[in-house]
Amino acid sequence: MNTFLTALTAGTENYIALQRALGYLFRKQAATLRSFLRYVRSSHSEGPLSQALAVDFVMASNLTPNGRAISYAVVRRFAEYYAAFDPCTGAFDSRALPRSRHIPPPRILSEDELRSLMNASMRLSIVQPLRGQTLATVIGLLASTGLRSGEALRLDRADVDLATGILQFRKTKFRKDRLVPVHTTTLVALQAYARYRDLVFPVQASSAFFVSTRGTQLSPAGLHYGFQQACKLAGLNRPGTKSVRPHDLRHRFAITRLAHWHRQKVDVQSMLPMLATYLGHNRYSDTAYYITATPELLGLVADNVFSTEGLA
Repeated sequence: MNTFLTALTAGTENYIALQRALGYLFRKQAATLRSFLRYVRSSHSEGPLSQALAVDFVMASNLTPNGRAISYAVVRRFAEYYAAFDPCTGAFDSRALPRSRHIPPPRILSEDELRSLMNASMRLSIVQPLRGQTLATVIGLLASTGLRSGEALRLDRADVDLATGILQFRKTKFRKDRLVPVHTTTLVALQAYARYRDLVFPVQASSAFFVSTRGTQLSPAGLHYGFQQACKLAGLNRPGTKSVRPHDLRHRFAITRLAHWHRQKVDVQSMLPMLATYLGHNRYSDTAYYITATPELLGLVADNVFSTEGLA
């Protein structure tokens, strides 16, 4: 290991420790910086830390343009810190890789499409059926609760009360703890998964609720890879259609819940704070991002508006 890489590695670990000492989770940023270190090692760079090196790193990745911009920003902020220890560190232009503010619309699955996706998940591996069981259960949980996929993957066994159907989340995206009750059918699915998981791994290899085929915590990469495989098997990602992402299930939950309330003709405005709390948001404006005006939802809203006007 050359002198530059040795110093850069020590500086990176110190920076990560500092950010966490300040109270930040710093998970994704730490992963990005360590990935950058691996790139520097493989490229045999002798330094110094420069914008060109950071740009080469992000452009060599398989990330989206926004993902590259985010990774570049992580390295740029680290470089600002590292410059205090290595004055040879180059200047970084914050506009070198601008981030697009365009947010792609979600793909909202129908009931039949969701059912097809879960069935396809179960067929992913004949040799290791636990893989399909895990993926199908995670998909069902995301669709029925609107959880963030990261929240679901970070669940420990102690966080899932299989008697009451209450999920406990600690220090989520907004550094909050919260309890999330699940529907009875979701609880039954979680109970069935836990029984099967414990049959496959009678000796607990991890405290994680959702496990990989090795018994360790299911990783985000493992979830996304399996999810895309299941989408392909279910025929959902055909040419000309928008690919489905696990996060789309969070959007689906929000609009499905709103549609249900409109069918019940309840005061939807009064229920929105409850939806925001359930989704783990600080503000309703955060929840509004997940509400997509699907044809079904627009039709229900219109019916309720016109029926109310008729009574006036």
